[in-house]
Amino acid sequence: MDRNRLGEETSPYLLQHKDNPVHWQAWGEAALAAAKAQDKPILLSVGYAACHWCHVMAHESFENPTIAALMNDLYINIKVDREERPDLDAIYQHALALLGEHGGGWPLTMFLSPDGEPFWGGTYFPPEPRWGRPGFAQVLQGVAATYRREPDKVTKNLTILRDALAKLGQPEAGEGIDPALFDRVAERLLREVDPLNGGIGTAPKFPQCGIFELLWRGWRRTRQAPYRGAVLRTLTTICQGGIYDHLGGGFARYSVDARWLAPHFEKMLYDNAELVDLLTLVGQEARDPLYAQRVAETIGWLEREMLTTGGGFASSLDADSEHEEGKFYVWSETEIDAVLGDEAPLFKQFYDVTPEGNWEGHTILNRLHSPELADAATEASLGRCREKLFAVRAPRVRPGLDDKVLADWNGLMIAALAQAGTVFERPEWLALAQRAFGFIESDMAAPDGRLFHSWRDGRARHPASVDDYANLCRAALALHEATQDARYVTRARDWVRVLDRHYWDTADGGYFFAADDTAGLIARAKTAADAAVPAGNGTLVGVLTRLALLTGDDGYRQRADAIVRAFAGEVTRNFFPLATLINNAELAQKPVQIVLIGAADDPALAGLRRAVYAVSLPRRLVQILAPGGELPESHPAHGKTLVDGKSAAYICDGPVCSLQIVVSQQLVDALADLR
Repeated sequence: MDRNRLGEETSPYLLQHKDNPVHWQAWGEAALAAAKAQDKPILLSVGYAACHWCHVMAHESFENPTIAALMNDLYINIKVDREERPDLDAIYQHALALLGEHGGGWPLTMFLSPDGEPFWGGTYFPPEPRWGRPGFAQVLQGVAATYRREPDKVTKNLTILRDALAKLGQPEAGEGIDPALFDRVAERLLREVDPLNGGIGTAPKFPQCGIFELLWRGWRRTRQAPYRGAVLRTLTTICQGGIYDHLGGGFARYSVDARWLAPHFEKMLYDNAELVDLLTLVGQEARDPLYAQRVAETIGWLEREMLTTGGGFASSLDADSEHEEGKFYVWSETEIDAVLGDEAPLFKQFYDVTPEGNWEGHTILNRLHSPELADAATEASLGRCREKLFAVRAPRVRPGLDDKVLADWNGLMIAALAQAGTVFERPEWLALAQRAFGFIESDMAAPDGRLFHSWRDGRARHPASVDDYANLCRAALALHEATQDARYVTRARDWVRVLDRHYWDTADGGYFFAADDTAGLIARAKTAADAAVPAGNGTLVGVLTRLALLTGDDGYRQRADAIVRAFAGEVTRNFFPLATLINNAELAQKPVQIVLIGAADDPALAGLRRAVYAVSLPRRLVQILAPGGELPESHPAHGKTLVDGKSAAYICDGPVCSLQIVVSQQLVDALADLR
């Protein structure tokens, strides 16, 4: 381990560190064996390509020859891309929380025994003492000295953390989720929403789409206006804030302030997928042209900047360019005046452009002071201004692109594109989703059908997690609903069989995050808590429920119920991170099945289908049958048919179906009345 070996990797994040004087190793048996052979502790550094503070620590410490020499002398140094290995990141982030660092985050800096077990850690460390934090050189020397001279202290920490990490696979079980809990949770979460700016809490603010879907479901159930208001206020402010790229489309990961003005400028695929999905769901009822515009612009950004050669979607764009956060995106008033000339006063009025700027002497374009859209002529003028600024911005030094394809994040975006393509009647978006799905099927699966988590530069690598399978199963079912192509259901069933074989906890129910044959893990986590992406177990409750309804196989429903029971106790203990589980538990308890029957070329069938997607109904499952087509015998609409030769719709709310509906507006009205 006498040289840096990251040049052999495919991860853009790891490759960023291939020229460090640190003798970095990738996670694997060779690095762990070297630590044991040399009886050295392991320094584990976890980050990702778009992480600003990861870059800062790299420049300050990992490129510093003096600090690198200390690292090489005292440790076996392992670098991990948290996006490539979320299984490892989850374990060591949890260990850090157990040590009292509840914020967590990246860069993650953990000190491990040669067996890979953690005994101490932190996040970012400055190169010398600063902000009340010790300098990294001091940390390196102090930890190494403790490891050598005070092994009892190290052993004590190892034992405590080992026992605590073992509990990662032991969530609090229960009998299920009482339907009354859905409203109680929504009421409680509503109190956490910022009444002025939207979003949860103060600063920093993350979109937290799962929570706002939960509140939107509360509006659909109760028709209590505060739920609707909280969701619309949040989405409108996000759409008009600086967290949105008003020139190029796409949302940044989060805002560092309470107003959604100043983003942490990195753009992540998963955030944009979740926001497209939520804007589509809410936009079906809100009818706000702003939401439709943001969906279209974000998908435009996706296709222009994030589409890889094979059709999969890249992971992220960096926050930094030329070593400065946000430099690519911000403006000065002088620049705006030079580009727009006589049009500048109008643009500056709407986009908060002032001589002094609104962020560190620069201007982040936003419309927070007047989020409502102006009249059509004014918006057209502003659109022309944005096009000019976009063209001038294009030659700037661009933020780095992390072009690896991640199965779980792609699953989120594929499902969002399928939904948006159907709702907004944009077949090209659906085609984009289908192409990405086909890429994952062909390039990210082993011969035995099992998935890999990551792909880049022609190489599929790393074991898939439960999130990979869950999000791709959900994507398959979204594509089935959009196309009615049965092969997508077959693919979802195949992947569920893999999950059942390698991820299911046969003792207590629920799916482990990692497969039973994933090497090198000191613990197997089992969680339903949402993190940066929705938790796989929560998503799978919805997937399995839909499969049960589509196929008539009650085994899927039983497994969905078993997942809910495995985590039901967690809901009463802390429901804040469990929005995906709760949302899908509602679907499982009271799905709305909509069956359309008619010839594919019948305009009346097209009208009924359009009516279905004119209503925001998160509990829906749509099936379209040709005349003479059959539903499973267990389906409440089994045996239904055309009405006097006319295309017809049936709404089955739970086990009870409506009379046939043949008029589109009547279908809209009936669906809108559902609670």
